[in-house]
Amino acid sequence: MLTVFTPAYNRAHTLPRLYQSLLQQTSTDFEWLVIDDGSIDETKALMEQWILEKKITIRYIYQQNQGMHGAHNTAYKHIHTELNVCIDSDDYMPDNGVEVIVGFWRKYGTDRVAGIIGLDQMIGGGIIGASFPEDLKETTLLGYYEAGGSGDKKLVYRTEIITQYPEYPVFEGEKYVGLAYKYYLVDQDMPLLVCNEVLCVVEYQPDGSSFSMFKQYWNNPRGFAFYRKERMKVVHSVKRRFVENIHYVSSSLMAGNKHFIKESPLKLYTALALPFGWLLKQYIARKVKKGAQMNFNKS
Repeated sequence: MLTVFTPAYNRAHTLPRLYQSLLQQTSTDFEWLVIDDGSIDETKALMEQWILEKKITIRYIYQQNQGMHGAHNTAYKHIHTELNVCIDSDDYMPDNGVEVIVGFWRKYGTDRVAGIIGLDQMIGGGIIGASFPEDLKETTLLGYYEAGGSGDKKLVYRTEIITQYPEYPVFEGEKYVGLAYKYYLVDQDMPLLVCNEVLCVVEYQPDGSSFSMFKQYWNNPRGFAFYRKERMKVVHSVKRRFVENIHYVSSSLMAGNKHFIKESPLKLYTALALPFGWLLKQYIARKVKKGAQMNFNKS
């Protein structure tokens, strides 16, 4: 029923925890697909060892480093189960995670929805952001946040749906495109069923993409400009559109793109956002120079 897929880059020190959580699952109706995105640590040796143990079904694919979104592209090409969920290499599943997903889908799943949206929980802490309102049965990811929702949430997609949408673009020399790009495309066509239970336990690593977002902005400007341009097309509020344009201007300036206003789907917004985007670029440059990291509220 379910593929748990994991992009991994030099995470031999965290993968054992995830593997152990999969061994402890109360349901075995899943397989584990690991996309090794060019690791140079002991990831390959670990995976080969675990495959030989034959305690759970594992598929392991190695590729040259492309970034998280490139690993997702590869994963979607190799998933054959009805459902799939990404559990990052530094996270793990609660013991009943697979059972909750499979049981919930068997009870409520329908061709009318794209999958399930569930909760993330911090290690040793509470729900990230907030639980869903009790009366909320369906939502889109974007709709949830636009309605005031907060915190990372765990997405479980029907494989036949998520694979219908374009792959994440891979820009030469860059390693980042926001994963939500694809999720927001799905949002335009289908909602997600709301499951008010924890599906993933999360730990933000100091060297992970979340904490190093300033550096990500600086090193991957074309990927971020692409993501912000696509976000402009789907957000609804004037405020949110303006914020997306500020980020689009900032990333476009970093990328040295002289045609970004012409390429914008909201040219007036982009023109008005020019001074703010320039200021944001300077702010990010200072943060990168100081080696600053994002500060996350884990409550």
